[in-house]
Amino acid sequence: MLRLAKWLARRNLDTLGPYLTQGVPIIGLEPSCIAVFRDETSNLLPHDEDARRLRTQTLTLAELLQRHAPDYVPPALKRPAIVQGHCHHKAIMGLGAEQRLLEMMGVDWGTQDWGCCGMAGSFGYEAEKYAISMQIGERFVLPAVRDAPEAIVIADGFSCRSQIKHGAGRHGVHTAQALALALDQDQMTIGA
Repeated sequence: MLRLAKWLARRNLDTLGPYLTQGVPIIGLEPSCIAVFRDETSNLLPHDEDARRLRTQTLTLAELLQRHAPDYVPPALKRPAIVQGHCHHKAIMGLGAEQRLLEMMGVDWGTQDWGCCGMAGSFGYEAEKYAISMQIGERFVLPAVRDAPEAIVIADGFSCRSQIKHGAGRHGVHTAQALALALDQDQMTIGA
């Protein structure tokens, strides 16, 4: 499927090219999509200047805030949280910016890495791999989520949130949604 992947990469670059040339940051929310922009596109089109720009100009929300709003002070999240890092996020972007942002919000990041949630993109959706996917999730993250019903579950990856919902019966939120919740808490506190 390399021919299709290159065609889609080229289409993305043709669409984003004018913005890339102007230096506009490209903000992604889904870690897998950000990984495509930061890693796979430039691997598919290694001599393309727009692919190089896309690699350097694509940011997560936390990276955007860190890079372009260094004095931003996020609202405090006034409840415990569990953070599940998406595998592509860990491997390609790293979680440093997210950790700094969430710690500034009062989230106790801790030292626990719950590894892969088990979904691994479409892996856990495939019937013949479902049992393995659930076994992986049961190693760490799913029991942790079930054992902390008062905690908000922050998981930027759609596949991670899907696995957590299916395996632990909980709805996870994206970092952007956690920020919105913290803002709502502040408004509720101010208005109370």
